[in-house]
Amino acid sequence: MNPLPDRLIELKQFQKDAIIRIQTLGQFHLWIHNEKVDSKKWGRDKTVQLLQYLISNRQRHALHKEKIMDHLWEDGDDRDFKVALHGVNKVLEPERPSRTEPSFVIRQGISYQLDLEKVWIDVEALEQYIIIGNEAFGEDQAIAKEAYKEAIALYRGVYLPNRVFEDWSSEEREKIQILILGAYVILAEILLNENPLESIRLAQCAIAIDNTWEDAYRLQMQAYIKKGNRPQAIKAYQKCADVLDKEYGIEPLPATKNLLKEIENI
Repeated sequence: MNPLPDRLIELKQFQKDAIIRIQTLGQFHLWIHNEKVDSKKWGRDKTVQLLQYLISNRQRHALHKEKIMDHLWEDGDDRDFKVALHGVNKVLEPERPSRTEPSFVIRQGISYQLDLEKVWIDVEALEQYIIIGNEAFGEDQAIAKEAYKEAIALYRGVYLPNRVFEDWSSEEREKIQILILGAYVILAEILLNENPLESIRLAQCAIAIDNTWEDAYRLQMQAYIKKGNRPQAIKAYQKCADVLDKEYGIEPLPATKNLLKEIENI
């Protein structure tokens, strides 16, 4: 395994060097040689769906054609799949000679997957940055900080927002949300002593994504105390309690209540 600093450098360099870069967070865009692909070039929506499905399942083994069709199109047939696959390959490699194997969509018999060594995808990079951050946390705070900051910089909104009602996209969407919430909170924790205002901001970013994320409220409470602002710390607790009661009819966790008691005793 490469040392963590080297892995960070490799990730950043891959983003610069990759022929194909794909954004899935906030909006869906694709660049080839740093030129954004016009949405008109996709033609049918099924072409975009197929690529987005391959992205959503990128870390699994090659996906069987029948499974792909079952998940994507209730009324789809073999012709739909062939046309969509041809469309994906045509967009990714417009100059590829006929009767040559595609470079970016790997085919194994009648199973398919994206080549992650050639295609840069924002959610894949975000996940790898967070893995590095988690490995470095507690051992090399500078590397952890940098990794979490890189992950946060990639987060521009919900995963594939135009597919929020598609079952095949929900697992990836939920996973990315949990990962980015964790990144915000852990980075806020790292910065708590050196920059409590930034910790407050990061915690608020997490709350904006999920207003019931209790870890973020605790970080805000701690950061406000670091700044000597006891009233705001108590206010953060009350906001947390109100949201949890409204959304789930529950009280804050014992850890949050205990923190409130510590603050009230200051």
